[in-house]
Amino acid sequence: MHIAELIEQRERALLQTDWNANPKLIDEFLAVEFEEISGNGQITTRQDVVSWLMHKKNDAEWSLMNFRIKMLTDEIVLANYSIRSSVKPGNACKGSMRTSIWQLQQGQWKMIFHQAIQFTDP
Repeated sequence: MHIAELIEQRERALLQTDWNANPKLIDEFLAVEFEEISGNGQITTRQDVVSWLMHKKNDAEWSLMNFRIKMLTDEIVLANYSIRSSVKPGNACKGSMRTSIWQLQQGQWKMIFHQAIQFTDP
């Protein structure tokens, strides 16, 4: 599998997996040193993100668009893409532009950084 496909697959899994079924699996995706800059510009801790993953709605459908990566080193990848969540008819479409940094740690690609900039279509 090409590295871009693998990273995209891991990004999708973070959003679409029911983490309550196997919470220890999160450690295979998020590095210990992970942090995020949230849509409001605040630095979010790994524990905050784990809590969100454990409590998110698992029935939402996510569409990833314009996914691309840039290899920064042999062991660090920058991923950029847009994402939209499913919404009910008549509601505005919600989405965000996202950037993640993935690092190869002991043979496993783990996210070490994430940032999302939210937008709402009219």
